[in-house]
Amino acid sequence: MELGPRIIFYIGSVPISETVCWSVIVSLAILLFAFLATRKMQTVPHGAQLLGEMLVGFVYKMVKDVMGDVSEKFAPYCGTLIVFLGLGSMLGLLDFRPITSDLNCTFPLALVTFVLIHYNAVKAQTGIGYIKELSSPYPFMLPLNIISDSMFPVTLACRIFGNILAGVILMGLVYSGLHTASAAVVNIFADVPRESVIPFFQIGWPLILNFWFDMFEPILQAYIFVMLTMVFIDNGRHPVES
Repeated sequence: MELGPRIIFYIGSVPISETVCWSVIVSLAILLFAFLATRKMQTVPHGAQLLGEMLVGFVYKMVKDVMGDVSEKFAPYCGTLIVFLGLGSMLGLLDFRPITSDLNCTFPLALVTFVLIHYNAVKAQTGIGYIKELSSPYPFMLPLNIISDSMFPVTLACRIFGNILAGVILMGLVYSGLHTASAAVVNIFADVPRESVIPFFQIGWPLILNFWFDMFEPILQAYIFVMLTMVFIDNGRHPVES
């Protein structure tokens, strides 16, 4: 079992991993869906337009519930983020490695969120006000708060990365164990190499684990990532009065 993403090809001396390839494919799929959903807008939506409007309505409501009056400003980013992370984490359904099981995917997205948090905090409070916020309740807290804030993108990235990677590893171990068990049963009656045995124990019941790790967990982790993004951006814009 490979813990890291495979290198698919090289552009000069730059390796292009499966994470990059699937990130591009997922992004193109989102763009294609957006094009199909808005190509022929109708008063009574149906098909791709209906699904698109339901998704947009859900995202705008979610952002408005958390961030209030600025929902229209941040909803596009949050909506794109939750769809990209959700779809990218569900690649296990197609027997591919989820892009979010690679820190090279989750950490840059966490950095974007980190920049948005502090940019909007400085914009809302001004630079002096933001420094005062970091220095509350006592001035010596400034370096501690800076260190604490600088760890946010690490924890945000590692949360979704760790959960999705754990699912990848666990499912790999389950399927490998079931293959070995199938070979052990077959070898009771005939001496057949493990690689030639049909893993009949893999049929059926692992679907329960697939549902959890390849459907529910990706949606949950994408939702948590976006929810933390909204909460921290909003907290930066509206600091708690000390």
